[in-house]
Amino acid sequence: MNATLAGLAAALLYTIATVILGRQLARREKPHRHAILAIGGLALPLHLLAVHTQIYQPDGLNLGLLPIISLVGWLIATLAIGMSLYKPVISVTIVSFPLAILGILLSLLIPTSAPVITTLTPGAESHILLSILAYSVLTIAAAQALLIAIQDRQLRTHKPGLMNALPPLQTMESLLFSLIWVGFALLSLAILSGFLTLEDLFAQHLAHKTLLTLAAWAVFAVLLAGRYSLGWRGNTAIRFTLWGFGLLLLGFYGSKLVLEMILQRGA
Repeated sequence: MNATLAGLAAALLYTIATVILGRQLARREKPHRHAILAIGGLALPLHLLAVHTQIYQPDGLNLGLLPIISLVGWLIATLAIGMSLYKPVISVTIVSFPLAILGILLSLLIPTSAPVITTLTPGAESHILLSILAYSVLTIAAAQALLIAIQDRQLRTHKPGLMNALPPLQTMESLLFSLIWVGFALLSLAILSGFLTLEDLFAQHLAHKTLLTLAAWAVFAVLLAGRYSLGWRGNTAIRFTLWGFGLLLLGFYGSKLVLEMILQRGA
């Protein structure tokens, strides 16, 4: 199948699943998880085909901003589906599927000027893989934090809203911190691999990316320390998660956006 058609078909399937889930949540019904997971599951191989074709070029790798956004979208959708198979958290796909749709459409519709990379050392490959995995997991954590914020507000105002469709708040918070732990571990390994294998993490075009990533790591470290020493939860956990994710977002995408879209240079 043509990669563009595969990507568009995946976006359509994600959209169908999102509309079904959105209607059920709006009606305060328990989501039909099997149907949503089946439709989303059909989208995953089509999305992967599109991503693979965009990244693996005949003369090397295209690791530009837009293919990476699409890859992260695929990983986020895959993680959300995988979690939903074992835990009652199908509601997180209401955020992850639209992010996957956005990634596909941006990569298909907007031309990119990123140069093709012909050689990568094993250390650089490990750093890139760990960075993408960490960002994907912490994106899911940020989506989970937003759902918890909505749920907590509805509990405080005694409005049912999404509460009938979401697991208990304690379950949602437990999953949030599980995701943060995994994402934090991956981010730590990504930072360590970067310092060990990359020549100059504080080069001119990497300095702000490195500093923002380290700041995000520090925010998540403080949150986890506060959770297990002071019992932080609720709004405090939500704020720290979103602050950390915001810094990571600026660091992960900000440099590529400036270099490729504004300065027309490769990262």
